[in-house]
Amino acid sequence: MYGKSPARAALFLLGVQLTVFWPLAAVEIYTPRVLEAVNGTDVRLKCTFSSFAPVGDALTVTWNFRPQDGGPEQFVFYYHLDPFKPMSGRFKDRVVWDGNPERYDASILLWKLQFDDNGTYTCQVKNPPDVDGLIGEIRLSVVHTVRFSEIHFLALAIGSACALMVIIVIAVVLFQHFRKKKWAERAHKVVEIKSKEEESLNQEKKASVYLEDTD
Repeated sequence: MYGKSPARAALFLLGVQLTVFWPLAAVEIYTPRVLEAVNGTDVRLKCTFSSFAPVGDALTVTWNFRPQDGGPEQFVFYYHLDPFKPMSGRFKDRVVWDGNPERYDASILLWKLQFDDNGTYTCQVKNPPDVDGLIGEIRLSVVHTVRFSEIHFLALAIGSACALMVIIVIAVVLFQHFRKKKWAERAHKVVEIKSKEEESLNQEKKASVYLEDTD
């Protein structure tokens, strides 16, 4: 009975070590989860990752696609030292590598979106010895026009407020300009009237002096 204690202790310690170090050997994937894009445009399927091990030549990236209306999973893209594009199928000549493993980026570009591109895109990264971990997913919706989000409404509100402020400032400046112009015109008229009055008085004085001299 007591002879089995060291073996049990060793198994226990091994289990503890696996529990401690196993989570560190998993690749973490980060994707936007949900993405919306307009039909006929290009879209970047962003996929970044973190890994306990340094990125090396053994790194692989695999992109697959599950159609929204069901059906088998389809190959989209593969990367290992160099990008490998699909040679046939719906994604032929429509997908390019847009990642950078040194920056933990495994993103791709999908060109000329079609409505049948609706579905879920999966991004799987393996960086031996980190080969486990959850697969990143992006649910893509191809639409006629992009719906306004809260950020769009906020940007529109801020833009409208800025435009209104500019209009108000311009209106105030123009009002002050025309107001000063009217004051200048009135002052000029007053000066002209005073000048004419002074000239008239001078003429009257000259006439009275002339009459006195004649007498």
